Amino acid sequence: MRILKWAAVGVALVVVLSLGALWSWGQFAQRAVGAASQALPAAAADTRLDRQVAPWLAERPAQTGATLITDNLQAFAARAVTAREAERSIDVQYYLWHDDLTGRLLKDALLSAAERGVRVRMLIDDMNGLDLDESLLAMDAHPMLEVRLFNPARNRDTAWRRALEMGLRFVSFNRRMHNKSWTVDGRVTLVGGRNIGDEYFDAADVNFHDADLFMVGPAVAQTSEIFDTFWNSAAVIPLAALHERAPDIDLAAARAAWRAAGAGTVYQQAMQDPANQTAQRLAGQAWRWVTDLRVLSDPPEKASAVATRRAPENWLLFDILQKMFSTRHELRLISPYFVPGTTGTLLFTGMATRGVDVGILTNSLAANDVPAVHAGYQAYRAPLLAAGVQLWELKPGARSADDKLTGSSGASLHTKAFVIDQARGFVGSFNFDPRSASLNTEMGVMFEDPGLAADVARMFTAARATSYAVSQTADGALRWTDVGGTQTWRHDPETSVFKRALARVIGWLPIESQL
Repeated sequence: MRILKWAAVGVALVVVLSLGALWSWGQFAQRAVGAASQALPAAAADTRLDRQVAPWLAERPAQTGATLITDNLQAFAARAVTAREAERSIDVQYYLWHDDLTGRLLKDALLSAAERGVRVRMLIDDMNGLDLDESLLAMDAHPMLEVRLFNPARNRDTAWRRALEMGLRFVSFNRRMHNKSWTVDGRVTLVGGRNIGDEYFDAADVNFHDADLFMVGPAVAQTSEIFDTFWNSAAVIPLAALHERAPDIDLAAARAAWRAAGAGTVYQQAMQDPANQTAQRLAGQAWRWVTDLRVLSDPPEKASAVATRRAPENWLLFDILQKMFSTRHELRLISPYFVPGTTGTLLFTGMATRGVDVGILTNSLAANDVPAVHAGYQAYRAPLLAAGVQLWELKPGARSADDKLTGSSGASLHTKAFVIDQARGFVGSFNFDPRSASLNTEMGVMFEDPGLAADVARMFTAARATSYAVSQTADGALRWTDVGGTQTWRHDPETSVFKRALARVIGWLPIESQL
């Protein structure tokens, strides 16, 4: 009885401290919120990008030009060259911005733009923000560049104080901004699954298969509107409001070091792409001119700690489900972190039972960089297969014929996309798992266009060729077969007994809602 009594006292104390932390954060956020600002409007011919893009749009006033970027180096170059050509504004919104080679080079590109008089707004989620503040704060000191953080911790100095705050504010701190967009001069934008860091641009030992849509036209204004909604939301705090002291960093020396580290690399070459090559890059894109295309996002209130403010009817999940319910013949889904849950399993098995050709591609246990997510997925393989759903799992270190890796040892899946009936689809940041559905804010591009759908479908086919086909025997046992080969496994391929056991144990824990 005494143990139960003290346990109850401990729980009550934690609840009181958590409520106090949430209240304190709310009071601080009200005082610290930054001044509202809006995207700068595009003009007819003020900037090089205006002069390049405006004539195309005049010929197609109601259409968005979109091209799918699956090559990681090309994805870096698209960001680098548009930042280099910026003359009016750059707005960037990301879940992760790593302090590594490519992350530093792109920060340098934003600083160079600010020095030319370009207004730069950086919005970054704070989930992985520890130890990144020094260079960002120094960048923020530039009058043309501002950094804001989504749902940040107030404790910036030590890991244990940050961890304590995260624990006490878990209800709110567990909700993150997973959006990804890069918009320049109100003329071009990139929206997709890539964060900023070496593994997204083929500069790491193991890199991600991923996808962005590079767009001009109405989709750019839609992306800017989403950015402004987040930038001016109550969940976003200026980085400067979280610090009382100036940054302890020589930014000029740091930038020189960043450039020296990139010297001679393909990334530095992309940063130095001259203006005429930039114009050629844009003109040479394989544009799909699409009338029915929308950039969609969860509202920032989805991450609110107060349930009554979340308004689920406005969430991206319901746009995605509405589109999926329209499937008549074929669905191809790519989700690196795939935990369908009971509802998702009913959706996909119901489709297959009605005769829809359902194919799902996700990471294998060996390729998954978050084993806990695989633990949540593995329980749903059997019922999906039993209903006729086809499952493929990407091999660890798999490379497709489309990859142009620069010395990496392989890749993991990070693309989030689907194609329906070879005519419509989605590319964005949304994983088909509980975290994307209910906890994180997400964004992406919904479209109806057979050409763009074919581009996404080819991405699926290329990745499937370097995957395991998962099947089920008559007695319910799972088998993994090398696609295009003859080898078959009776357990998750290329994994140790320990890793398989760990995934199984994690799968027993009641944590699916957090995956």
